[in-house]
Amino acid sequence: MHQIGVVGLSYRHAGVEDVARFSLPRAEIAGHLGALRTSLGAAEILYLGTCNRVEVVFATDAAAVAGDARNAVFRALTGREPVNGEAGRLLRAWTGEAAVEHLFLLACGLDSAQTGEQEIASQLRLAWEEARDAQASGPVLDRVMGEALAMSRRVHRLSGGVRSPSLGDLAAERVLRHLDGRAGCVALIGVSPMTRRCALRLSQSQLPLLIVNRTAETAAELAATVGARWQSLADFRRQPEEVAALVLAAGGGEPVLDQDTLQRLPARGGSLLIDFGVPPNVDPAVAKRAGVPRVGMSDLIDAAQQRRLGELMRLAPVRAAIDERLNHLRSELATRAFGPQLADLRERFEQIAAREVAYALEHGLRTLDPEQRSQLERLAATLAHRLAHLPIAGLRAAALHAEPDALEAFFDAARAGRTRTDTEKT
Repeated sequence: MHQIGVVGLSYRHAGVEDVARFSLPRAEIAGHLGALRTSLGAAEILYLGTCNRVEVVFATDAAAVAGDARNAVFRALTGREPVNGEAGRLLRAWTGEAAVEHLFLLACGLDSAQTGEQEIASQLRLAWEEARDAQASGPVLDRVMGEALAMSRRVHRLSGGVRSPSLGDLAAERVLRHLDGRAGCVALIGVSPMTRRCALRLSQSQLPLLIVNRTAETAAELAATVGARWQSLADFRRQPEEVAALVLAAGGGEPVLDQDTLQRLPARGGSLLIDFGVPPNVDPAVAKRAGVPRVGMSDLIDAAQQRRLGELMRLAPVRAAIDERLNHLRSELATRAFGPQLADLRERFEQIAAREVAYALEHGLRTLDPEQRSQLERLAATLAHRLAHLPIAGLRAAALHAEPDALEAFFDAARAGRTRTDTEKT
């Protein structure tokens, strides 16, 4: 696990404005992955951006240990040097097993603003797919991400099919409270895990929905799923329909609706605007001037935190399952990392035994018959295998706790000792 590192920031210690500073527009992520990988000196890279977090996951070459890459990530995502400890203050870093544990917690929703939500697993999978499409993810990240998402599926089984509410559910609740039994139309602008979840919840209440998106195919697909109408973003901007609420989660990095569009909403006085955008899809000051009440990510996160303790108690078995899987993965990866050296050590024991037996048979034991010689050779091989078992078992156990450099130093010394022995024999 020593190759894995994570650097990022989230709602847990940073404001939505800080997260927005490090966010990449969705369309630009693939183009930035190569530069990110170079900046970090990494072999593999993955970028995760959601409405309340930005994280860079990376893996080093096999011989290198992942280090604290906060300064490099700061430079790569903001385009400038950090000053006065900015990188250390704004960003968090995990390396080695702590990084893998963080990814497991993230995939299972235990690090989310709405504890236990499942949308984050979909976002992680999408980030992984984007990295693979850009040939930025390789065998190390593929293995870790595969394990994290498998853990997420296991959590769903452990929870007995009970789905934890997401921020999308909270947004739907806000809309329903705003409507207070009325049947006004709700526009969902941008297709994302949050708007998908919100649309599903609102469709269950038989509300008329309008899906608005830049890409017609994506809008049509979600509209068909929830029995809604759809419209292009350009058409909606040009002639907005009367809507009782708007839920926005569009990428791109720029505001989606301006003051002119909001002021032309036929029911603007009675509309509610819920903005998942990071940075905001609608500038808060613009919404205020247009007379449209706006609920932003900070408001939704505050509401989610009020439910956090109860969800953590309910998901306590999930935490135990994550610890169990981490122990298993730690053992497996440690054994795999030093497997060739351990096999070489066992072979060395067998070679030494075979050479000593051959020497004895050529000198002091020359009188043994063929059957006795064969028995002696088999005995030597068995003893070598059993004697090798103790140090190999000890090294496997040490690999779970020792630094890779310490074990490499042991094998380097063993190789050096073997070279001297071979020279002396010659």
